[in-house]
Amino acid sequence: MCRLLAAQTDILHTPVLSPCLPFSPVHANTRGAHALPDAHINMAASISPLRSRIRICIPLNAHYHCCHATLRMRRKYDSQRRHLHQSATRHAAVVISGTEMARQLHREIQRDVEELVAQGNMRPHLGVILVGDDPASRTYVRNKTRAANILGISSDTVVRPSSASQEELLELIDRMNRDWRVSGLLVQLPLPEHINERAVCNAIAPEKDVDGFHIVNIGKLCLDQRSMVPATPAAVWEMIKRAGIDTVGKNVLVAGRSKNVGMPIAMLLHTDRNHERPGGDATVTIAHRCTPRERLKELTSLADIIIAAAGVPGLITADLVKEGAAVIDVGINRIQDPKTGKLRLIGDVDFEGVKEKAGFITPVPGGVGPMTVAMLMKNTVTAARNALMH
Repeated sequence: MCRLLAAQTDILHTPVLSPCLPFSPVHANTRGAHALPDAHINMAASISPLRSRIRICIPLNAHYHCCHATLRMRRKYDSQRRHLHQSATRHAAVVISGTEMARQLHREIQRDVEELVAQGNMRPHLGVILVGDDPASRTYVRNKTRAANILGISSDTVVRPSSASQEELLELIDRMNRDWRVSGLLVQLPLPEHINERAVCNAIAPEKDVDGFHIVNIGKLCLDQRSMVPATPAAVWEMIKRAGIDTVGKNVLVAGRSKNVGMPIAMLLHTDRNHERPGGDATVTIAHRCTPRERLKELTSLADIIIAAAGVPGLITADLVKEGAAVIDVGINRIQDPKTGKLRLIGDVDFEGVKEKAGFITPVPGGVGPMTVAMLMKNTVTAARNALMH
């Protein structure tokens, strides 16, 4: 009779004995246990409410081989477990469709417009001024007036040649400011070099400034007061909220410091959610063109949310993004496609690379762009309502 060596194994802490392992050896007749290779096993299991123990009796001359088999199986299990853990954390990001969100917002705006009209009020009207013949500007204006028409907002576009003087443009703005039929007014940017954009933006009446670029509206934004919020920052904030992305106490990196996009986005996300104009209560850092690449990587590695608004194609790559971060791409860059030779639109984010690592991501096109136009329409309706109140 061979001498027996008794070994007690806790199945809660020894994975090799778990019945759920994909590489388990031949099953023993006893439920919940597996036979170890090259061993004749007499098994008795006693189960308590706290833990289950299996008493394994192994012939002494088989003990050496059994231990080594167990060790090999444990190593194999650990290797597979590491692989499964890595696979589980790798997932494609949720792509936030700005086109779909804009459709939802359009329905809300349409209801607001029809409600205003049903109450006997004038239909909201958007006035647009276009200076010059820049193709991109013409496209933007066409998209805005088309959206207005779809939503029941009337509009008209006044076109001036690129040679128009600043004085002529300011006089036109003054006339439209005083026109009670105009609910909202915008001047399409950029303007010719001889015209001061800041002077033009400040010439628009703050209550009609649907772009939100007037110094009064920017000041109110900084003071957490209700105002016309610039359409693109408002679009970013709206997309974050509608996607259910938590901002309270989160780290946010805004790549870009422009006064019309980067800075207002930072203001919206860092301010108190309990103020007159609720903010995101996030900890916000702003990076810009003078931020070294190494420093940018340090900042993005800590960021739960990254807003790319620098106008630099491919600025945000996968190696800069923390696992599961939300990445909002505001960049609009036209580059020549090497295959077709045609111009195509890309953002500031390497979409294909980053989407495999991020938790949320917006595409370009079809991301922030459609929502920007929708928020501009919402500002126009807000301006019409405010005019009724005053």
